[in-house]
Amino acid sequence: MSESKKAQIRSMLIGIELYNPNNIEVLQEYLNEQCAENTYDLEANLAILRLYQFNTNKIDKKVIINILLKALTALPQTDFILCKGLIDPNYFEEEDLEKNPDLKHVLELHKLLEICDFKQFWSVLRTDPGVYLGIAGFDDAIRQFICHVVKITYQTIDKTTLCELLGGLDDSQITYWINCNKWKLEGDFVYISNQEELIKSKNIKEKIEFDSIARVVTAVAASK
Repeated sequence: MSESKKAQIRSMLIGIELYNPNNIEVLQEYLNEQCAENTYDLEANLAILRLYQFNTNKIDKKVIINILLKALTALPQTDFILCKGLIDPNYFEEEDLEKNPDLKHVLELHKLLEICDFKQFWSVLRTDPGVYLGIAGFDDAIRQFICHVVKITYQTIDKTTLCELLGGLDDSQITYWINCNKWKLEGDFVYISNQEELIKSKNIKEKIEFDSIARVVTAVAASK
C-alpha cells in the first residue's frame, strides 16, 4: 500500500471522519487488501462496523464475515469479541443464523478455538472451506495460536497428537512448526519446555532496623 493510501486510511479513523458514510467503500476495499495480502488493521475494521451501525442500508454481510475471520487470526487477542460487540445482536439470533449459515459457521469456529477443541475446529473448518479461503495466511495464523496454547499447556506432547492439533500436518510441515517454536523432537515426542527452566529462584531480603529489634528485646525482658 502506498504512503498516500495509508495516510488516507489514517485520516478516516480520526474525529468526525469516523462517522462519514462516504468512507465505507474505501474501508471495505482496504479490508479486501488485508484479506489478500495477509495484513491486519483492527481499528479500520472496527470503523466499518461502527459505520454500519448508523448506515444499515450499506451493510454487507460478507464484509462482516471477513472482519470476524480476520479477528480470529489475531487470537489470543480479544479482537473477535470487540468486533462482535459492534454487530447488531439480531444477527446472532438462531432464526437469523439459519438464514446466514456462513456467519453461523464462523461463530462455531470461534467457539471451538475458545474452548481449545482444535481437532474439532479443523474438522468443522473444512466442511465449508469457501468461507475462509479468501483470507490469506488464515491456517498458519490459527496454527500460531494453537502453538501458543500448546506452549503454555504442555511440557511434552506426542508428535501424532501435535500433528492432529495443528490440522493433520505431514512430517515436513510438523518439523517446520517445531523449529519455528524452538521445540525439540526426540523419537515420537516433542519436548516443549523444561519445567526447571521455567522456575526461577528469587532471593528475598528483609531489612530489619536496629530500633525494631531493641523494642522486641525490651518487651521480652519486661515480660520476664
